[in-house]
Amino acid sequence: MAAADNEKPHAVLIPFPAQSHMKGLMKLAKLLHHKGFFITFVNTEFNQNRFIKTTGPDSLSALPDFQFKTIPDGLPPSDPDATQDVALLCGSIRRNFLTMFRNLLKELNDRSANSENPPVTCIVGDGVMPFTITAAQELGIPVAVFWTFPACGYMGFYQYRALLDKGYTPLTDARQQTNEYLETEIDWIPGMKNIRLKDLPNFFRTTDALNDDIFNLAMESAHKALEASACAIQTFDALEPAVLDALSSMFSHVYTIGPLQLLLNNVKDEEKDQLDSLGYSLWKEELGCLQWLDSKEPESVVYVNFGSVTVMSQQQLV
Repeated sequence: MAAADNEKPHAVLIPFPAQSHMKGLMKLAKLLHHKGFFITFVNTEFNQNRFIKTTGPDSLSALPDFQFKTIPDGLPPSDPDATQDVALLCGSIRRNFLTMFRNLLKELNDRSANSENPPVTCIVGDGVMPFTITAAQELGIPVAVFWTFPACGYMGFYQYRALLDKGYTPLTDARQQTNEYLETEIDWIPGMKNIRLKDLPNFFRTTDALNDDIFNLAMESAHKALEASACAIQTFDALEPAVLDALSSMFSHVYTIGPLQLLLNNVKDEEKDQLDSLGYSLWKEELGCLQWLDSKEPESVVYVNFGSVTVMSQQQLV
C-alpha cells in the first residue's frame, strides 16, 4: 500500500445488523471513501456470510482501502437466508457487542499486525448501536452517530424515557394497542406539534418495559447519542426544519446528509464503477419486475416500499 494511503484518515463504520441500516451506512461509507477516507466496514459474521452469498466474495475486495471486518453476534444458529429475530438481536447488542467491538478496534490499531493500514481516527456508529460511543470513549477515538431514518424518528426514540416516567408505557392492557388510548395527544416534544401516541415509533407499545430489549435499546441509544462528537441524520433541512432546530439545541453538531444516493450520483468515472461493485443487498435481486415495469406506460405505476422485511396482504396495501 502506498504511503499516501497509509496516512489517510481511517473511519470504522458499523450498522445495526439489518438490511436498511446496512444500506444506509454503506452509502455513507462510499461517500467518505470518495472524500479520501480509508474505510473499515463492520458486519456481523451472520450478515457477512449472507452478503458474500448474494454478491460474491470478489465484491469485498474491489478497493484496497475499503475493507470488511466481522464480529460475532452472540446468537444461536438461525435460517441463513432470513432476517434474525430482532428482539434477540437487540438483547445481544445491549449485552455482548461492546466487548467484541472494543477488541476489533484494538486489533485495527495494533501497529505490529496492521502496519500497512492507517490507525483508526474516527468511528461512525449506527444510532441504535450505543456501545460504539462507549468503546470510542474508552479508547479516545472521536465518534459520530448516524441515524438511518429521519429526525422525527430519532426524536420519537428520545421520548421513550419521558413516556416511561409519565406512565404512558408499559401498556397495562394489550387492548390499548387498538383502542382510543393511542389517540392520546403528546404536547411536550420539541419541534413536533399535534403528535399522538400512535405517531411515535411503536416499540413503546410494550407490556413489559423492564424486559423488552427492543424498547430499552431504542431508549438507551437515543440518550447515549448525546455523548457523541456529532450526530448525522439521513434527512434534509427543508423536510424537517422544526425538529432539526430542536435537535440542534441538544447536539453541538448536527449534520443532515440525505438523500445519500443523490450525493453518490455525483461520483464519476472509474471510482463510481468501483464503488458500484460494492453491493448493498442481503438478498439476491430479482430483476424480472423491471421487465414488467418497462412494459407499462410512463407514470402509470405506483411503487410502495415499506422496507425489506415487511410483508402485507393486497388488502392491507389497498
